[in-house]
Amino acid sequence: MNAFPQTIHFIGTNTPRRVEMSVRDLEVEGQIPADIEGAFFRAVPDNAHAPMFNDDIALNADGMIARFNFTKGAVDYDLRWVETERHLAEREARRALFGQYRNPFTDDPSVAGMDRTLANTTPVWHAGRLYMTKEDGRGYEVNPHTLATVGKWDFHGKLRSQTFTAHPRVDDATGELFFFGYEAGGLCDPNVAYCIADKDGNLVKEQWFEQPYLSTIHDFVITEKYAIWPIFPTLTDLDRLKAGGAHWAHHPDLPSYIGIMPRYGDVSEMRWIEGPVGVSCFHEVNAYDDGDMVHIDLCLSNTNAFPFMREAGGVHIDQREIQGALTRWTIDMSKADPKIEERPIGPPGDLCRLADADQGRAYNRAWYLSMNPQAKGPPMLGGPVGANFNALLRIEPGNGRVTMMEVPPGAGISEPAHVASSQPGHGGWLLTVVDIPNSPNPADYSSELWIVEADAVENGPVAKVKTGMAMRSQVHGCWVSRAKMDGARMK
Repeated sequence: MNAFPQTIHFIGTNTPRRVEMSVRDLEVEGQIPADIEGAFFRAVPDNAHAPMFNDDIALNADGMIARFNFTKGAVDYDLRWVETERHLAEREARRALFGQYRNPFTDDPSVAGMDRTLANTTPVWHAGRLYMTKEDGRGYEVNPHTLATVGKWDFHGKLRSQTFTAHPRVDDATGELFFFGYEAGGLCDPNVAYCIADKDGNLVKEQWFEQPYLSTIHDFVITEKYAIWPIFPTLTDLDRLKAGGAHWAHHPDLPSYIGIMPRYGDVSEMRWIEGPVGVSCFHEVNAYDDGDMVHIDLCLSNTNAFPFMREAGGVHIDQREIQGALTRWTIDMSKADPKIEERPIGPPGDLCRLADADQGRAYNRAWYLSMNPQAKGPPMLGGPVGANFNALLRIEPGNGRVTMMEVPPGAGISEPAHVASSQPGHGGWLLTVVDIPNSPNPADYSSELWIVEADAVENGPVAKVKTGMAMRSQVHGCWVSRAKMDGARMK
C-alpha cells in the first residue's frame, strides 16, 4: 500500500503524524506544583509508513517515545522514533516490510528472521536505565536525556528469554524488578520466563515454566509473598499464523487461570487455579497478602475488549455491549484446593495507575480510566479499541468510594502517571494527556497535559500544559523524578 487505510485504526487520535520534534517552553495555564520536577515518558506508537495490509491495527505502529520534561516550572516536549531493527530496515527501504500484527509469515521475504518487535507499548525505568518495551521481543534501551536509541537490552547477555513483558513490576521498598516473558523461546512457544533483577539492574534469577495454553499474558502482579499470573483464553496458533491469520483469537468457552508461586521461590512450586470461563483482562491494578488470603484487583470484562481478537475467535458483539467491572479475586492459600472468590469493587474501565509505594501491598486508593455515563455526544475516535476513555476515576477499594474527573464534551483521556508529593499526608499528583476536539473532523483536536491533585480528581486540573498540536494515542507512560534522571546511567 502507498496510502493509509481510512479505518478506525488510522483516524481520530490514531491519525498518522509521522513527525519527530522538540519544542521548548510550552504554554502553561495555572501553576505547576513544585513536586513535579522530572520527566513524564509516554509510548505513542505512530506509523512511519503505510501498512502492507488494509486491515492493519493501531497496535502494529512503530514505537515512538515522548517526553514532557519539567524544569523549575518550565515544560519542554520531545518526540523520537525508537530505532528498532524493524524501524531501521523499513526506513532504509522507504516502505513497510513487516506484515500482519505479530505474524512473520506475512512479511516481505527480505526481512525473514529479523527482530519484529516495535518497542511501542511501555516506557520502563529501573536502576538508572530507560527501556521501551513490547511483549513480543526484548526491550530497547533509550537515553533518557536525548531519547536516542541505544539498542536491545539483554542484561549484559544474561537474559535467555526472547521476550520481555510490557508490564514489569518494581517493588518500591526493595528496588527489585520482577518481570516475565511469554513465548519465551520464540513464536508459539508455551514457555514463560520468570525473572528478577536486583536494585542495581543485575539479572539475578530466570526460570521457565509452561502455561496451560498459548495465551497472551499482558500483565501480572506481585505481593510481598507471591508472583501471580492471571491468564485468559485469548490464544495463538501456529497453523493459523502460517495460513496468514491472526496471532490472537479469543475462546469464549475456555476457562481463565491464576498461576501463583512464591515470588522468590522455584517454578516447581507453581499452583494453577481455574477461574471463570470466557472472561478477559489486560491490566491488573495491584495484589496484596492478608494473612493466608491473597487479593488480586483486575480490570475484568466478560470477553476480550479488542475487536480484532474477539472476531478472530468468532465473537461478534458491539463494543458497547461488553460488560465488566473493577473486580477483586481472592484466594485462600491455606486450602489444599484453593478457589477464586470474586466480587466487583468498582465501575468498568482500564489503564489503571497505582502509587509506586503501594506496589504489592495493601492500598487505599488507585486511579483508572472509564466512560462517563453522563457524557454528551459520542466518544473521541481512536486508541486500540477505536474509542477513547472520557473519565478519570479515583477509587478506594476498601469501601468502594469513587470520584470522577470529567473532560470536555467529545474529549478523550490517556492513562495517568502518579507523582509522589514531598509533603507529608499529601496524596501527590496525576499527569494525564487530554485530547479536546476543535471541530467535527475527528483528526482536528488539541492535546493538553493536565496536572491533577491525585486525591481530589473531581476538582479538575490545577494546571494545563498546552501543546498546540494533536498527539497520537498514548499506550502507557511512566514518571521519573529529577533525582532519578540525574542518577541515570547515561548522561
